[in-house]
Amino acid sequence: MSASTKKKQRIAAREAGTDKKILAAQKEAELKAQSKRRWTLGAIGVILLVAIILFLNSGFLYKNTAALSIGDTDYSPAQVNYQYANQFFNLANQYGSYAAMMGLDTSNGISGLDEQACPMLEDGTWKDYFMDATMTAMTQMKAVEDYAKAEGISLSEEDLAALDAEFAELDEAVKAQGYSNVNNFFGTNYGNGVNAKLAREASELSTLVNKTVLGFTEALDYTAEELAAQYESYEGEQDYYEYSYYYIAAETVEGEDGSLAATDETKAEAEKTANAILAAYNELEDEDIEARLNAAIAEAGVDADCISTRSSGESLGTYKDWIMSLPEAGEATVLSNDAGSGFYVVAFRAHDANEYNVANVRHILVQAVADENGVYTDDAKAEAKARAEELYNEWKSGEATEDSFAAMANEYSEDGGSNTRGGLYENVMRGQMVEEFDAFCFEGHKAGDTAIVYGESLSYAGYHIMYFVGEGENCRDYIARADLSTTDTQAWIDELVAGYEPVEKFWLKLAA
Repeated sequence: MSASTKKKQRIAAREAGTDKKILAAQKEAELKAQSKRRWTLGAIGVILLVAIILFLNSGFLYKNTAALSIGDTDYSPAQVNYQYANQFFNLANQYGSYAAMMGLDTSNGISGLDEQACPMLEDGTWKDYFMDATMTAMTQMKAVEDYAKAEGISLSEEDLAALDAEFAELDEAVKAQGYSNVNNFFGTNYGNGVNAKLAREASELSTLVNKTVLGFTEALDYTAEELAAQYESYEGEQDYYEYSYYYIAAETVEGEDGSLAATDETKAEAEKTANAILAAYNELEDEDIEARLNAAIAEAGVDADCISTRSSGESLGTYKDWIMSLPEAGEATVLSNDAGSGFYVVAFRAHDANEYNVANVRHILVQAVADENGVYTDDAKAEAKARAEELYNEWKSGEATEDSFAAMANEYSEDGGSNTRGGLYENVMRGQMVEEFDAFCFEGHKAGDTAIVYGESLSYAGYHIMYFVGEGENCRDYIARADLSTTDTQAWIDELVAGYEPVEKFWLKLAA
């Protein structure tokens, strides 16, 4: 083949793209292009993934989608989360450590509630329970909100100022707890999308609803005959009864199957001991019923003391029928429990038919500081007393009015239940407070009387600076009025809610 022919073939091959070098170059270029496309697509994928994560973390979906519709209003997942958390915290705060007895673990807040079975639901979790409660509460709030708007009911400048002050204090409080800001606090404890702005809006709505409901309730009026009839319908269940008792449990014996149970013989022995105590009691003449029963217990050879208590009729136990039959003061009897495996020696002391006026008082609590073992030492109590006396003298040396006392209570009192209300407790009933506090309320004071009294319970020890505001209405009327107004107010709310139905939306899946 001639040189010219070979040259022509090479030219033809190049033009046809068959030259080996060109083919190799083309293949390499294509591989690079494919790699670049894969890298570009991968980078775009990462960017999109990051964007989605940032978008979700921004809370946009939680705040700007519809999770629930009630009436003419859509509610976002964040709004549902806030109300859901409120239902949880309300129950947790109400029952405290006793919540565990209901099967509710509150240690992780609202997290994990979908994994805890709720004994109040046949086949459901605590998440189901709180979500049901949330929908009920939100429906009621929407119905009352619409009623308030129709009736021209709104929040006053004072109402809004109180909310401003509350949220200003909250901002400082959460920082003291280690949160960077109040938004971080709400997001952590109330769920995705919840921040201070949303919580403030929800608080305004809640305040409006409460104001509207309270206004309706306070406008209710009942005649003396209606109140008397309502109280009589309780048939003594709301009266209080004072008594002392001692319980003798029959000894349990191990059976063939290894279980422990009382036998006929041990039951008979327990009943014999109870009757011996009763017989000894009836022989004694001490006017102090508690001391008399304790002496009878000792005489029967038992090294123990009785228990003295005060209970309403509705909370009486095995001895309910006997006590509510109103035996004579000092009369005693023996009663067995339902299983017949134990016996009560019960001595009746007094019947309180609530024929007295409830009390309105203010107080400033100064708590003693417990040591590392939880013990309130004499020194700690003395320090608390000295501080209480210092505050008391400061008040007396000033204007010494109820208003100045209320201002000091708001500033200094350590009672979280009243230190935002000027230390005020209204409609206090006998036995409602610790013994010394209770005694001050019902020992015949007149408006303006003051004192310092000691108080101690399972949760605190300290001194109360007391201010007697005055008597309220008759306790029987107060109890009856509270029941009637509660029933009538709930009936009114039920009537308002009748036209509302919560409708679940697609984005409810983001809530809770």
